This record gives sequence, structure tokens and C-alpha cells, in this order.
Amino acid sequence: MVACKIAWKFILPNCFKAKNDTNILPSETKIIQVCKQINSDHHSRLAISDISTDSRSVFISLDDLSSNAIIGSNLHTFTYAELKIITSNFSSANFLGKGGFGPVHKGFIDDKIKPGLKAQPVAVKLLDLDGNQGHQEWLTEVVFLGQLRHPHLVKLMGYCWEDEQRILVYEYMARGNLENQLFSRYSSCLPWSTRIKIAVGAAKGLAFLHGEEKPVIYRDFKASNILLDSDYKAKLSDFGLAKDGPEGDDTHVSTRVMGTHGYAAPEYIMTGHLTSKSDVYSFGVVLLELITGRPAMDKSRHIRERNLVDWARPMLRDSHKLDRIMDSRLEGQYSTEGAKKVAALAYQCLSHQPRSRPTMSNVVKALEPVLELKDIPIGPFVYVVPSSECDKELEIGALKSKLDEEKNVNISEDEEKRARKHGHRHKHRLKSAAAAAAVYSDKHMQNHALTHERTNKKYT
Repeated sequence: MVACKIAWKFILPNCFKAKNDTNILPSETKIIQVCKQINSDHHSRLAISDISTDSRSVFISLDDLSSNAIIGSNLHTFTYAELKIITSNFSSANFLGKGGFGPVHKGFIDDKIKPGLKAQPVAVKLLDLDGNQGHQEWLTEVVFLGQLRHPHLVKLMGYCWEDEQRILVYEYMARGNLENQLFSRYSSCLPWSTRIKIAVGAAKGLAFLHGEEKPVIYRDFKASNILLDSDYKAKLSDFGLAKDGPEGDDTHVSTRVMGTHGYAAPEYIMTGHLTSKSDVYSFGVVLLELITGRPAMDKSRHIRERNLVDWARPMLRDSHKLDRIMDSRLEGQYSTEGAKKVAALAYQCLSHQPRSRPTMSNVVKALEPVLELKDIPIGPFVYVVPSSECDKELEIGALKSKLDEEKNVNISEDEEKRARKHGHRHKHRLKSAAAAAAVYSDKHMQNHALTHERTNKKYT
């Protein structure tokens, strides 16, 4: 395939002093048309390796990007004014959070803003110009998510490229990210079956990236980059650090080490050699987080337990020690057989030898059967807060009745205990006056027998 090189400074003319559009050479225009024809005929994905900083590269205008001629996607372009309307001027009431890229606000779009778009909530992510990421990460996100579509990848709906503004518009994910759901003190404990569902979804997302004709290495797989919809369906987000995988005879991609401490594979940290097995290691860390309920790095713990992998990995192979690392908040409500299988899989993913780690497609095959296991103990009664006022009153009334019944039972038990304390032993608990009349204590029966004996002697 012919590679079409595109210069960063031409993709982002507002950030660099680029040539005027009218100065494009005829030969450059011809190359652009060849690239478009290749993409049209073979549905080939534009790789990040097709974009260089070579000053001789072909000029690509904003019109080319927004018309989808290059990345071949269905992205919408938004103006900054439109996004201000969508987010109520980026109000604090719509603030969702902030990551390495920048702040994220919730918004709402409909066909009045963009004809053809159905009414729906969205997440609007603004690039923080003073943050850790920049224009390159913004463009990488557009290039990758603009072309890749999968049920377990977050959907990029569009972007804003206006003056200094670099903004991305995604589908809204109601449950936020896995990190908050799993570790926040204000969130409820995720059930075992939900954790496995999330793990399977995230694994399918990675398997899709690795199985592409041009493989993609995610490079920053972690709990905070796994978004969850209202049904806890997992979707991978934040592709700013993603890289094209090795092709042909290449075994790895050499790059500077980037990612998150605690998730990066040891060989990648030491050598800068990046492969798909680097993602598998990171997946193993997240799998360990789901098992233990602990984050990859926790400075609040004892020094030997701060690094989750160092502390927990030696116990993954021993079923007798597995109970020590299982999340105590689960209160034993998990599949014992499933926990053993997941622990064994996590151990393989966290192998120090990349070749010993499974592929993500094999990870999916190993995890899916765990969803079908039904040996999960039935837990205690859990009260769920009703969603409406009417339901709330009904639920509270039912709860009061239940508490009153338990109170009456406790009172009866207390009376029985007091009776036993004073030497009165009953054969049965006194449930009513009628029942009490038919039951006699041992002392009463003894006195009755003595009286009967004396009466018999008197008349003999």
C-alpha cells in the first residue's frame, strides 16, 4: 500500500505557520487524490505512522479532515459557540471531572444543533493547553476513534477545531469510569457478576484493537479509561497515547515510555519496546483490581502492599491464599470456581515474560464461561432506596412492618429468656393465651401429681 504522509503543522494550521491553501502544488493535489482513492477502494485505515513532521509532506486542509476524505468517518464538526449552548456555557453544574487531557462537561444535543442527530446527552472534553497532553494527542484521538467503530469502544461523535480550542464530543456514559465505581467511598460495592461483565467487555475492546489489519496498541489501559453505560457495558476511551502496532517483520514498536505507574508492563518500562502483550499486562492489573477491590498503587497502605501486583500476584496461584486477597466488600458473594479461573488468568497476564501472556482473544475465551457460573451464594437482604416518592412511602411502610415483626419476635424471645432465668422451663414458646392455657411447667405438674397422690391415700 502507498503511504500518504501528512504533516502535523499542516493538520493544525492554527498552531504552526503553514502555507496558504492556494499554494498547493499540482503534484501534491494528485497525491491527495491517490490517498483518497486508496482509502475508498480498500477501506484502509489511516495510521498514525502515515502522519509525519516532514516539511515535504502533503498539505491537508481542515476541509479534508472535516469532510471525512482522509479518515473516512462520520464525525460532526462543532463550533465553539454550539458547544457553549450544549453545555450551558460549560457551567459547573455540568462538570463531570478532569483527566490528563482536560475537563469534561455533560451536554445535550438535538437536531436543532446538528440536523440528523437524535436528541441525546453527550460528554464534551476540552483540551487543557497547560495540561500533560496536547495537539498530538487530540489529533491521535480523532484519527483513531474517527475510523474505529466497535461496541466496546466509546463513540466519538465529533470535534471542535477553532482557534486555540481543541474539543472532543463523545457519547455520554451514565456510570462514569470503572475507577470511580470500584474505589470511590461513596459508590456501592460492584457485584461479582458485574465485575466479570466489565472485564469481558474491556477484553473484547482490546481484542478488537489488536486484531485490526493495522493493529492498534492502546498503551494506557487502566480503570479510569474504562467507561460504563447505564447497564455497566464497558467501553474503552482516551486514545491519545495509542500507537500503531508493529507490521511485517517488526516485533515491536520503539517509543518513549508513557502511561500510568502501576499499569505499564515491566519490559516496556525498561526498554521502551511496545507490543500488544504490553496491553495484556495492563489488562491483568485491572483484572487484579476487580478481584481485590484495591487500586494498582495505594500509598496509604503498608509499604509491602502499596504495589498491587507485587503484593497479590504470588497468592493468585494458591487457592487457599486466594481468600486473603478477595475484596472483603463482596462478603463472600462470588463464584468460588469463577474466582479461581479469573485469578489464574490474571497470573498469566501478569507474567514477566511477554511470550507467556495470552492474547486478548484468548482472554475473552477464558472469561466468557465465568459469566455462566451460578455458584454464587445468596446474600443478605439489601434495602434499595426507591426512585419515586410514591414508591418510597410504600417501601418505608413495608420496612416498618418488617421491623415491627422483628421487634415483637425479639420481645417474645426476651420474655422466654427471663422465664428461663427464674427456673421456668417451657416445652414450647408461648404464642397465644389459648396455647398458654394448654401448656404447664414442670413444677406445676409436680405439684399436681403430689396433690393427686395425697387424695388417693386419703380415700384408701
